[in-house]
Amino acid sequence: MSLRTSYVAFPSPAQPPLSVAGKLALPLDDGQPARKSLPAVVICHGSDGVDGRGEFYAPALHEAGIATLEIDMWAARGTARGAAARPGSPIETLPDAFGALAFLAAQPEVDPVRIGIMGFSWGGVVTLLSAIARHADPLRRDGARFAAHAANYPVCWLYGRVPEMKLAGLTGAPVLIQTGDVDTYDDPDAGEKLVASLAPEDARRVRQRTHSGAGHGFDRDLPAKTIVDPAAHNGAGGEVLMAFHSVAALAARAEIAAFFKNAL
Repeated sequence: MSLRTSYVAFPSPAQPPLSVAGKLALPLDDGQPARKSLPAVVICHGSDGVDGRGEFYAPALHEAGIATLEIDMWAARGTARGAAARPGSPIETLPDAFGALAFLAAQPEVDPVRIGIMGFSWGGVVTLLSAIARHADPLRRDGARFAAHAANYPVCWLYGRVPEMKLAGLTGAPVLIQTGDVDTYDDPDAGEKLVASLAPEDARRVRQRTHSGAGHGFDRDLPAKTIVDPAAHNGAGGEVLMAFHSVAALAARAEIAAFFKNAL
């Protein structure tokens, strides 16, 4: 698989407005990307910023003929990595995702109606917020909408306890949620509980998979580390071990590639 890779910047409708950087990768067909034919996926990082998780998934998406745009929500804000330095809420960075959507929709190689979004932890929360109509509709430009959403370990307890995060009134695009059963942000069955809590018309849009033995950041192929986050342990705060789980990571990557190939 050959790619055309570009480092780009695009406007975010955040307040105040920002210029967000990203890495755009377009699969090539006979040396050239076909005009207006490529589906694409926006990739949103976690609290540690761009750390290799996007690069772990991108090749599988490229092999499926899907372009990727991995964005850096922290650099635009001068934000350091980690829970202590990130913005106050993922809602603040949701406009970046819609700026990326508008940017991709304007590219000559990308089909504007086949653009999805995925993310990890913080980026997973952004991904789910982008599937909620009351959040998405004010940020959409020129009719653009995300056609599919895939969230990895998106801190599932939030959606039942923080009113502005409530997962209700979805846009209708398919949603994939992947969690691990030893993720100490949540209960072992938090993903299943989240889907069970949804209204029937929303639940039928959502597919959920729990990976056995996997913790938070199970697809982060870096040395294990322990972080401290006030959102951990169902909001009580505390330590979280982030450790790579190769079986879960490979399964999650295959799940996401298949999900977007089918949805886009």
